[in-house]
Amino acid sequence: MRLALFQPAIPENVGSAIRLTASLGVCLDIIEPCGFPLGSRALKRAALDYGPLAMVSRHLSFTDFMDEPARQQGRLVLLTTKATVGLYDFTFHADDTVLMGSETSGVPPEVHAAAEARLRIPLISQARSINMVNAAAMALGEGLRQTRAGTFNAQSPTSPA
Repeated sequence: MRLALFQPAIPENVGSAIRLTASLGVCLDIIEPCGFPLGSRALKRAALDYGPLAMVSRHLSFTDFMDEPARQQGRLVLLTTKATVGLYDFTFHADDTVLMGSETSGVPPEVHAAAEARLRIPLISQARSINMVNAAAMALGEGLRQTRAGTFNAQSPTSPA
């Protein structure tokens, strides 16, 4: 399983995504251009010391991302408020890539169209959306729970066997 960020605008979110994916053993794809320099202090501060644990690939464009050999495996699964399928009504595959749009503008129509599945997180009617990395954590957690992929283990040391 992979997480892809399309043209992220907030360095703290990318730093949190680095920490999230490093902790789950999931690859992170960053699709540029970003709304900040990737070497920024805010990004380094948000990633803490997880950078060396992370598997991060940078792509200069969405086309470059789609042409990447690792991307040719599995489905592209877009999280979007415009989807009709709920996150918990979807069956994940271990080689899926969860795609998150830019915090400020989502994804353009051609990226939306490239996704093989579009999912929404069920929210109360008064809420528009949640933080990008919180949404990514929910989707990756559900995907890893379903597939038992990566380092995710449904049984913690304190859980009964």
